Amino acid sequence: MMTAQSETPRGALETAAALRTGELDAEELAERTLDAARSTGAEVGAFAHLLEALTREQARSAAGQLEQARRAGRLAELADHRPLLGVPLPIKDLTQVAGAPFEAGSAALAGNIATLTDGVAQQILDGGTLTIGKTSTPEFGLPCYTEPATGAPARTPWDLDRTAGGSSGGAAAAVASGIVPLAHGSDGGGSVRIPAACCGIVGLKPSRGVISPGPYGSEGMGLVTDGILTRSVRDAAAGLDLLAGPRIGDFTPAARAPGSHLTRLDDVGAQSAPLRIGVLRAPLAAETDVHPAAVRGLDRALEVLRGLGHELTEIPAPFTPEDWTAFMPLWTVGAATIPLDEEQEGKLLELTRWLRERGRSYSGVDLARAFAGVQMLSRRTLEAFAPYDIVITPALSGPPALPEELQLVDGAADFDAQCAFTPWTSTWNMLGAAAISIPLHRESIDGVELPFGVHLGATRHGDDALLLSVAAQLEARDPWPLVRTPHSA
Repeated sequence: MMTAQSETPRGALETAAALRTGELDAEELAERTLDAARSTGAEVGAFAHLLEALTREQARSAAGQLEQARRAGRLAELADHRPLLGVPLPIKDLTQVAGAPFEAGSAALAGNIATLTDGVAQQILDGGTLTIGKTSTPEFGLPCYTEPATGAPARTPWDLDRTAGGSSGGAAAAVASGIVPLAHGSDGGGSVRIPAACCGIVGLKPSRGVISPGPYGSEGMGLVTDGILTRSVRDAAAGLDLLAGPRIGDFTPAARAPGSHLTRLDDVGAQSAPLRIGVLRAPLAAETDVHPAAVRGLDRALEVLRGLGHELTEIPAPFTPEDWTAFMPLWTVGAATIPLDEEQEGKLLELTRWLRERGRSYSGVDLARAFAGVQMLSRRTLEAFAPYDIVITPALSGPPALPEELQLVDGAADFDAQCAFTPWTSTWNMLGAAAISIPLHRESIDGVELPFGVHLGATRHGDDALLLSVAAQLEARDPWPLVRTPHSA
């Protein structure tokens, strides 16, 4: 039976505090983290590339800033300005860092070096964190599993025979196995929340526009956003504060709210008014069975929420799996727009090839109709959710999947299997509201204890602090294990 590590690694905020007091040294922390990334990271397939020289340079800078602030008596000011200074925080390999490898999990980009730094990566770097490396992702982040063509697959440390999920699978594996306290991810259909559920950690997708894709990316339909993976809800709020912020030219910038997400989490958490929570059990993106353990995980959360005085109402699905197919042109045309030459095209995996071929089959009129169809479906769903503050579902239809259950030879069958595994998460990408997966439940499957996530979705744009508050209430009443040593069945 798997056991937790003998010494539980600190969370992000705890690490930052220990660095400021001098209990931890930034350069020693960098070396320990790099060692863990080379050893444990290899077991779980967490990293596509380690960035040792950059990390050591960042650690020296952080150590110097911390020492200077101590001598000047300005640690409190430093904590306000750079609250995660010196904390390890890797970047997903779908995001560019100038001078670092950028392969996006695809043989088509093998050996590619980024020439620019994406905006969200620059914010992470400016925060003084330790990059450690680029975390593993599947080809162009398209599937909900992480089996890159350029490196080792990402596996959940709970059972190394099972997927870490995707597309932020490497990030989730790094956090869950204790290598780093938090990691950057991105989410276009559940790609932060799915791996969080598979790996037994917290995965947050913020509201549309909270994190800008600029200056080099665009919103498109607004399905994709950067996000954060952590082991605690407070760390998720702190990570969101680091990533959040608008940029000139954003189509859907989020309104600025007073204070930080971490501060607002505490303020909302202090309010005792009961919330109206919709309980949605029916799968949305596919007709599929839901594993009894996933249902028991949901019921476990409901018991806690009921005990906290919240009002729970069972609600029907606001749309059918057939309605959900309005998404298809958006998914597939997005894949088709990835700029690749003929030689690169020949190096693609089957799922990517299938998605691109399908995307090329749609006309401009088809795409325009899909945009309108998705917006109408979103309006209808938000109207159905309007009486509730939060909607709760299982995170996934079952336990972390075996790779052969998802990565199939036929692209269409592969896509259908993914929809059946993740029938709820993509709805909140469509809605644009914040959503979070928390690792509330665990059960033994085939003799191995596995995590079962619970998914909380806001019903109004910008209710990120409210969502985090509910997640924190569940965490406080029913805390989860923080770290898992990699284990094979």
